[in-house]
This record gives sequence, structure tokens and C-alpha cells, in this order.
Amino acid sequence: MARILSVWCPNWPITTWRRRNPGYDTSAEAAPFALLATEGGTRRLAAVDETARALGLGAAQKAADAMALVPNLVTFDHDPVADRIALEALCDWCVRFSPAVAIDGADGLFLDITGTDHLWGGERDMLVDLVARLARWGVPARAAIADTAGAAWALARFGARLGDDLAIAAPGEQRAAIEDLPVAALRLEDAAEAQLPRLGLHRVGQLFALPRAQLAKRFGLGLTLRLDQALGMAAEALTFRRPATPWFDRLAFFEPISAPEDLARAAGDALALICQRLEAEGRGAKRFEVVFHRLDGQAYPVRANLARIGRDAKRLTKLIIPKLDKVDPGFGVEVVTVHAAAVEPLAAAQDRLDAEAGTSLDETLAPLIDRLVNRLGEARVWRADPYESHVPERSVVRKAPLDPPAAAKWDLDRPRPVRLFKRPEAITAIAKLPDDPPMSFTWRGRAHRVRRAEGPERIGQEWWRAGVGETDTGPGKVRDYYRVEDDVGGRFWIFRQGLFGVDEAPKWWIHGLFG
Repeated sequence: MARILSVWCPNWPITTWRRRNPGYDTSAEAAPFALLATEGGTRRLAAVDETARALGLGAAQKAADAMALVPNLVTFDHDPVADRIALEALCDWCVRFSPAVAIDGADGLFLDITGTDHLWGGERDMLVDLVARLARWGVPARAAIADTAGAAWALARFGARLGDDLAIAAPGEQRAAIEDLPVAALRLEDAAEAQLPRLGLHRVGQLFALPRAQLAKRFGLGLTLRLDQALGMAAEALTFRRPATPWFDRLAFFEPISAPEDLARAAGDALALICQRLEAEGRGAKRFEVVFHRLDGQAYPVRANLARIGRDAKRLTKLIIPKLDKVDPGFGVEVVTVHAAAVEPLAAAQDRLDAEAGTSLDETLAPLIDRLVNRLGEARVWRADPYESHVPERSVVRKAPLDPPAAAKWDLDRPRPVRLFKRPEAITAIAKLPDDPPMSFTWRGRAHRVRRAEGPERIGQEWWRAGVGETDTGPGKVRDYYRVEDDVGGRFWIFRQGLFGVDEAPKWWIHGLFG
């Protein structure tokens, strides 16, 4: 059963403005404060602080009316883009509590904490820890946990009316938890939310006893859908900032750490935790990420990618440690989280087999490839596989070094150079007309006399392929390739582009080198 944690930050625009402007006086004696936005050519209040709200001001009120009521009102422009960026930063920070975090509207978050609360000793301790950390940073928040996002949302925003800012609905008890809340807790459309109280329907529990067909007919299907989502009778999709994964673990420290050797030890311990879980369930992963969370909320991820699925914590630690110099511990790291991705079944295998006993070449090369990929980058370590195309530039594709072999095979009747240039290079050549190979050519300022030659192999552009226009085909685009050897033994792949007798004279190019 899923468990969802909803976090609500009341008056988020005011909170983020204060954090961006720490020098502003926010004491109780300070002047009332509001943020303004232009709506339809009219200046209105976008958000007000506690002092302004106590004086009767509220969001959407005209700025001129507000200034008439409260002459000493201090105003600044509202910046919704900055509010969104701050909420996304808060979402990323919350990955220390759950790997699956989603933004909820303009002032809230959803965390899927299924199976992670035991790392704090229980849901209540997790909730208290989360809200206390936010409070220390000047971010007041309310939070709640329930089986569904709808119930958690309702309790986070309206649970205080039941006397609890940190509400927890026991598994399967969301119906009882929300029945005393106002109907606004169901996230209804404005029309339905305004009409229900006029009919004497003030609490969610009153809706449970009414016929569903009549509710849908009178208020629309949106009301019944929200009811079903809150009770867990209808699914609700959440868009997480990163793909949700159950392969997550966490280490928290009594005292912050900052020494390089401590960071390396913590990374090894975190990887050992996730690898133990993978081994217990007969699985392995290709991608691992260790995230170091500082006291100030900054997070530094360090990634390790494997060529083949694995779960060897010692081997992964060796890949992570050389990258720790990019981690700035600041005033200390308080939490380390670890994530595993691309998880697949992995059967147990006997260790320490030599080549004669059956160890494959892939298994022997995998540790070396892992070191190269993590040191040089994934894009710089690859294998060339054949691709069915007449055009040489498109006949090769890049694959991961240990990916399964391609179905297509190299055509032995059409040998290709060991080194194919990314782009052909222009040369000057002397050849007999019309189709003889060159007798000599000059490349990069050096002359080469041809001793042997094979060809031509005529290749035309693939006119049937999408994106190939009329100017990309025709006699001027035909290529005649030759395999030539010069008088000192160098072997080259040369082609003449274009045919004699057309408007544009043919040109010579070199496209690769044979070994």
C-alpha cells in the first residue's frame, strides 16, 4: 500500500521573498507587507503577510483599496518565476526523504514515502524532522501522511482545524480522517466549492451519504472523482521530478562530516546498503548515484555507470572515490542518499573463475570499461556497430562497449577503413578520364604517388530516406570510392564526387585510412 506525504508551505510567495531579501524587517512591529501583481490592467495584492492579513487585507484585493484601508502598507512586485524556482529547489532538496518527489501546485509537494519511513524510525519522526528543518530555514510548513495524495493534501491544509499541524491517517483510515474536514479539502472546482455550502453541505462526511449519481449530475464528475481519489477508489497520477524508484537508501550522521576520507567511507557504506538489498532480491543495476546533502540544503550527486549490471559495492566505491573532489562539504554533510537505476534480474555467479574455466571476455573487460567510462565520460567510450545504409557516414552507429551484438553484419565484399573520418577532407588528385583511380594525390600538403588501386565502388545518396531533398541527390552527389595504396605502403579510402559531363566538375576527397 502506498503512503503519500503532502507538504504545504502557507503563503509561499511571502516566504520566498523574505528569503531572497534577508535584510528586511519581519518582526511583529514591522509595517504590514504585501506583494503586488498586475491582472487585467489592475494592480492587485498577490500575497500579504500576517500583519496585513490581521488588518483585513487579502489576496486578489485591489491595491488602491488596500492602500486606502492600510496607508502604511509596504508593497513590492510579486515574482512568480522566482517562487517556482524556489519550489523546484525545495523539491530537489526533499530527495533526502524520498526518491520520488512531485511539485503540487504553486506552494506544495508530494512525497511517495512508501517503504522509506523506517529510515527515520517511523512516519511521525519523519514528519517532525522534515517540518523542523524547514522551520529552521524560515520556511513554515504543514505536512500530513495518508494512503492517497488527495487525503494527504486535505489533512496538510485543513488538518489544523482538527488540532494537528502534522496529521497522519493510519493505513486504510483516510475516510475517517477527512470526514470532518470542510468540502474545500477535496480540491474542487471553484463553482462546486462555492455552491456546496449554500446547500448546507459543509463537511466532507456529509457527501459520503449522498447518492453518487445525484452528486455527479448536480456538481459534475469532478466532485465524484476527487472523492474517489481521496478515498483510494480512483488512481491519481503524480509527476515526479525524477523517475520513482524503490531502490533508494539513506545514511544520516549524528555529527556532520567533511573530511575526504569520511566522505569516501560514507559512500562505501551507502553503496553497501543498496547492494545488499539488490543481492537479497536477485537483482543488479547499471547506474548508481550517491548524493551528499549539506547542512545548508545543497546536494552534490556523484554517479557511477556500469557496462554490465552489477552489485559489487567495493567495485562501485572505487569508481565513486575519484569523483569526490567535486563534492564541496561546506560546513558539513549530514545525510548521504544512494539511488540505483536500470535495475534488472541478476543471477548469482561464482567468483574467481579464470579464463580456462569459462570466464567470458565481456566479464574480463567490464571492470576496465567501467573505469574508462567513469573517468572519460560515457560519450567517449563506445563500440562501432554496422548499420544498414549505403552512405558510409550512416553505416556505423555507436553502441555501448558491452551491448549485445547488432543483427546487421559487416559486408566482407565491401571493406571499410579502420579509421573513418567524421567528415571527408578535400584533396587534389590526377586521374585518367572518366573512371580511372587517381595516379597521385595531395593531402594535407603532402604528395602521394599511387602504386595500387581497387574500384570504383559507386554509392549514391539514399533518396528514399526522410529529410533528403532534391538538392541532395543527382549526378553531382554520386560518389566513386577507390581503395588505394601509395608507394610507401599507406592505404587510403578516396572518392570522387560527381560525374564528368555535368555542370559542376567532380571533386576528390579522402574519407578514411586502412590499417
